[in-house]
Amino acid sequence: QVQLVESGGGLVQPGGSLRLSCAASGSIFSPNRMGWYRQAPGKQRELVAHITSGGGTNVAEYADFVKGRFTISRDNAKNTLYLQMNSLKPEDTAVYYCNLVFLGSGRYYWGQGTQVTVSS
Repeated sequence: QVQLVESGGGLVQPGGSLRLSCAASGSIFSPNRMGWYRQAPGKQRELVAHITSGGGTNVAEYADFVKGRFTISRDNAKNTLYLQMNSLKPEDTAVYYCNLVFLGSGRYYWGQGTQVTVSS
């Protein structure tokens, strides 16, 4: 059974930075895609960024609203996903969820989420 555990959320002032982590445990198969989604109150869950791993390569993609501010990365040896968030804005306030998809089977998993609040 795959488990995803996020950490690193918290309260930060506008313009500040946070680094989220997502540790995956269990049987992790390649190729797969790990990503970050977020959901603000009253809004739908939306993709922030994801990174596809397979054949020794990692390919990252970002939502337009985070390009140039957020960086997604992963340590495949540790099965850990990261999201470095810089220049945070109040509109980045949301619960951030980690997601893992096995591209072969289509099975996917979610973490429990971590709250990010950007406020002065």
